[in-house]
Amino acid sequence: MLIVITNPVIFTDEANIINTLFEEGLQLLHMRKPGIGIYHLKYLLGLIHEEYYDRLVLHQHYNLAGQYGINRIHFTESNRPDFDKILEMLGNDQEWIFSTSTHSLEDFNGLSHRYEYAFLSPVYNSISKPGYAPDTDIIESIKRRSNFNTKLIALGGISHKNYKQTLQTGFDGVAVLGNIWNSGDPICEFKTFNNEK
Repeated sequence: MLIVITNPVIFTDEANIINTLFEEGLQLLHMRKPGIGIYHLKYLLGLIHEEYYDRLVLHQHYNLAGQYGINRIHFTESNRPDFDKILEMLGNDQEWIFSTSTHSLEDFNGLSHRYEYAFLSPVYNSISKPGYAPDTDIIESIKRRSNFNTKLIALGGISHKNYKQTLQTGFDGVAVLGNIWNSGDPICEFKTFNNEK
């Protein structure tokens, strides 16, 4: 599984790039825009082709999910304790798919069955956040994985050069951010990842 996380800020032509990534086979796109206002997010969502809404994952403004037919919601570590309250706000009118973020294998192992997958980060030195590096050898710690109900997704420092190796260590997939958006050509970089499969 290859997941792309959006650039944290909106930029010119972003929606066209997102639509092209989906056309090129992107499975899931995490709409992570910290601090974005609801109207800016609605504007961006309005530019993404409706046929791709089922492959979008919201990180904020969950109340837009029903309006856009989005059924995937991502919980940060900080809002995970509010799961039940958020679920009540979302309602039961559709089948929801949840993901979350973790920063240690112990946290990942302790997750409930509610989450289809969870990010574990940083696996390597982050590309998008200079100076953000793993405290421990996460690759080594995966041997202690006990949660097999939730897919384990590597995040942090993932590039097409370490993509296959990362999957071979026991991760179920990878999520990329900096390597795609800092490349100068996100579509070409995504194709490079796809060719590594």
